[in-house]
Amino acid sequence: MIDFEHLRFDSNEIWSSFYYDFYCVAIKKGASGKFRYGQGDYDFDEGVMSFTKPGQIFSVTNPTDEPVSGYMMVFKSDLVRHYELGKLINNYGFFSYSTAEALHLSEKEDNVIMSLMHQMQAELKNNIDHYSQDLIVSYVDLLLNYARRFHNRQFLTRGSVNNDIVAKMEKLMDAYLKSDATLSGVPTVNFFAEKLNVSPNYLSDLLKNATGRNAQTHIQEAIVERAKELLSTTNLSIKEIAYDLGFEYPQSFSTMFKKNTQQTPLQFRAAFN
Repeated sequence: MIDFEHLRFDSNEIWSSFYYDFYCVAIKKGASGKFRYGQGDYDFDEGVMSFTKPGQIFSVTNPTDEPVSGYMMVFKSDLVRHYELGKLINNYGFFSYSTAEALHLSEKEDNVIMSLMHQMQAELKNNIDHYSQDLIVSYVDLLLNYARRFHNRQFLTRGSVNNDIVAKMEKLMDAYLKSDATLSGVPTVNFFAEKLNVSPNYLSDLLKNATGRNAQTHIQEAIVERAKELLSTTNLSIKEIAYDLGFEYPQSFSTMFKKNTQQTPLQFRAAFN
């Protein structure tokens, strides 16, 4: 547990590009330079909570000596490896969000997180015994579950922003499937996330909270709808339709179509006719 009030960010080349080999959950208030990670630059003038995992690249520009407050919890994978949390931690999508998609906490939520941080700090100051690691992992698990709840709240309270992204996603998908872009292959979550300037996991979680379906499901449903249109209004062969939709192999298209419709493309065409 690191108290930001005890840290100072001096000018140093190391801040231009660095990474670390541990998980980090930070709640920070106040300015201390610009932090670059994922989709772009971000500052911490407002209190936010960010989540990063081992091996990601970061940079800090224009670091200052201005005071900041908050805590940073860091831990190695080994801490949770033999616990249930070790199996589940990759399911927390926010560890793959960009910092610009960080969690904005309400005052009440901030109090909950800070209280947990203080309890963890107090536990770490106790003498180590047979229960120490179990308790610390329990605190980490509880904090991440609260973070998941608060992230879900953020998706709901920022509905207008999310709906705008959903609309843009659908517009991009329609344009992709009706253009020569399909020559580049089947559309992917990464492609649309990059176009929308969000991370793939954030896009998928946003769509799931807004519509009940994740990004991959959205893409497959759009492909199926476009395929139905081509099957019912053109004389293109199944092979030609598969290639038009970006599939390298027609069989892959047929498998995906049947999985989503319980019919093969030929059966759909025959039934429609």
